[in-house]
Amino acid sequence: MKAWRFYGFNHMRLDEVPLPAPKPGHVVAKIVCIQPSVTEAQLACGIPTLAFDQIKRRLETEAPVQLFGHEFCARIVETGEGVSKFRPGDRVAARAKLPCGNCPLCLSQRADLCRKGPIIGFQLPGCFSELASIPEIALVKLDDRISDNEGACLQSLSDSIAAVETANIRLGEAVAIFGQGSMGLECMQIARVSGAGRVMTVDVREEALKISKELGADVVINAATEDAVAVIRELTGGNGADVVFECAGGSPKQGLAGSKTLTQAIDAVRSGGKLVGLSWFGQPLEINVDLLRERSLRWVFPDISTLAHLEHTVRLVGSGRVRLKPTITHVLSGIESVPKAFEITANKGKYKAINPAQVVM
Repeated sequence: MKAWRFYGFNHMRLDEVPLPAPKPGHVVAKIVCIQPSVTEAQLACGIPTLAFDQIKRRLETEAPVQLFGHEFCARIVETGEGVSKFRPGDRVAARAKLPCGNCPLCLSQRADLCRKGPIIGFQLPGCFSELASIPEIALVKLDDRISDNEGACLQSLSDSIAAVETANIRLGEAVAIFGQGSMGLECMQIARVSGAGRVMTVDVREEALKISKELGADVVINAATEDAVAVIRELTGGNGADVVFECAGGSPKQGLAGSKTLTQAIDAVRSGGKLVGLSWFGQPLEINVDLLRERSLRWVFPDISTLAHLEHTVRLVGSGRVRLKPTITHVLSGIESVPKAFEITANKGKYKAINPAQVVM
């Protein structure tokens, strides 16, 4: 079969590789739609971010290697021994991170925090290929209400659900979200169905703010033309939002906001409020911790999503409570288009992309 393999940073080739065998506890599935995550696209370009050192070592010692590809929709063609929940013909999505099953965290029912289990596309072969062998414990079945394109977004959506769950939004609380890329738009919609009162979103792209308004934001703020912090404070009686999500920071090389939005997010949250950090910055940051302490701010980071979160994405999207189609702005065709999908996703600002670029296989 055909599969994309990495020979180095910025160097991938479409190779012929052996067909995957139906191992015990695994399914063999045909990839029907796939997208690189933003982190994967940055790593492919050699930009320091999450797991950079690990990927660098693998490329130096194991290349060519079948990296990345954990956000996909696939159709099962064969099941291995012991598989009981799925059968050929089922459409599935997968969670990326798997538990090891043996460490103290796994044994104390906190498998989501396990640091020893493999990740699809990192320790396990990625799915930028015609077929893939996938562990049954990673999978969730999709119903007919969910399209292939939406199915490829569910892993990301499960992370957004975990982020909003971490925020523990109380009924009627004012919520602000900096960044209206795919995760920011997902968090906005989940916050609404979780009981938030006024939901305010911030971005510098009119196209993103238009989608945000369409999907239910009460107030959209263009930070290129308005003082976002001042607007949020004015709308909250001078106090600031109860909960602020920071989803816009990251490498300016990819059209992201650096650490500027983190500073704005801190200024936009009320004293005693909660700041939820979703961005990966790829470098150490200088933060005035005394300011956080003085204002009794709680800066929290999302728990890693679980299979239960992924299962909930099917309910949210299938019922229409969360809409993904308006965020899918770039869809390519054929496995040969994978490098272009990486290029678009690594430079979303340049291409005016919201969701990572998808490839229909």
